[in-house]
Amino acid sequence: MRPAVPFIISGGGIGGLAAALVLAQDGHPVTVLEQAASFGEIGAGIQLGPNIFRMFDYLGLTSVINKVAFFPSGLGLNDVRTGEKVVRVALGDMARAAYGFPYGVIYRADLHQVFLDACAAQPNVTLRTHAKVASFEQSADGVTVHLAGGETLQAAALIGADGLWSKVREAVVGDGKPRVSGHIAYRAVLKREDVPAHLWSDDVLLWGGEKTHLVHYPLRRGELFNLVAVFHSNKYDEGWNTFGDSAELTERFAQACPQVRELLGKIDTWKMWVLCDREPVKNWTDRRVTLLGDAAHPMLQYLAQGAGQAIEDAVVLREALRFTRGDVLQAFQKYQQARYLRTGRVQLTARFYGDIYHAAGVQRELRNQLFQSGTESAGFAGLKWMYDGIEPSKLFQ
Repeated sequence: MRPAVPFIISGGGIGGLAAALVLAQDGHPVTVLEQAASFGEIGAGIQLGPNIFRMFDYLGLTSVINKVAFFPSGLGLNDVRTGEKVVRVALGDMARAAYGFPYGVIYRADLHQVFLDACAAQPNVTLRTHAKVASFEQSADGVTVHLAGGETLQAAALIGADGLWSKVREAVVGDGKPRVSGHIAYRAVLKREDVPAHLWSDDVLLWGGEKTHLVHYPLRRGELFNLVAVFHSNKYDEGWNTFGDSAELTERFAQACPQVRELLGKIDTWKMWVLCDREPVKNWTDRRVTLLGDAAHPMLQYLAQGAGQAIEDAVVLREALRFTRGDVLQAFQKYQQARYLRTGRVQLTARFYGDIYHAAGVQRELRNQLFQSGTESAGFAGLKWMYDGIEPSKLFQ
């Protein structure tokens, strides 16, 4: 039997709940602090690579995920201006054959709900709202957390899963504000009946071009249609739930092909967020405090791995605690040592893909040549290192 270690987790998003679930499954008491009035996720769809489905299998969540996920038939890249097809990679059986697990897409709120329900079913998980971490301090054997309302909580360790603007990271890493990429994203969701038949696609389809791209795919087993339009902008608004300017979007995509402009014209209201990340760091731990997910390694969305890497974090953290028999100080160090190069590679590769999706001129020609080559140079095949995922049982031997 391993000793039970009480944890506090700051942040009730996908990463925080994934961590709470795996820790509770091993018998650790966990308190999840969410500063909002309720647990929930803002956003539209997200893509789930085979590495993430490997984690669902490990966590015993595959069947419930499959009930709300959609499994696209392929990944496609078209030119946003000419409409020409650059490349298409079949998914379905091809993805399973290559990686052992499928490629899917899911409504972010549905994925969050899966983890929320799983945590609520664990008797040793306490879920608290209106609980904002104001500060914390450490001793030799524990952490004291002070909430904004004046309440004080104690535990053996604190996990900061409080996102891109993490207050816990401020105290642990202290690297200031996030890095603004210069890209801005507008997101929206249509009902299936509102999408013209000639524009519907079961693929994850990205229309890429100079300083702009549009990506779309079905959600909720085909009931909804997710759209995300990205373009270069100097705007900066902290957070990711403000309303977008339809006139600006129309202007940015004025040179897009008719299919793209027709789809964009179907949306009256867009939600906007500014795309930010941070430089990869080797250390995100201070004794009994560590970071997870976007708090540790925020990444641009171009590889669709933010939630997936947070879930991987949670699994690796559990394995580190098992290996050290609950020694938090050792476990946190082993956890970040096992993660920082992989997550750093995803962070930097996501930046690169943002550039090639928005390529023009010679960059565009090179991108097309690489994506069409079918080699390991780029595209789905070139991300094998990422989609192969991690094998939890082999992490600490």
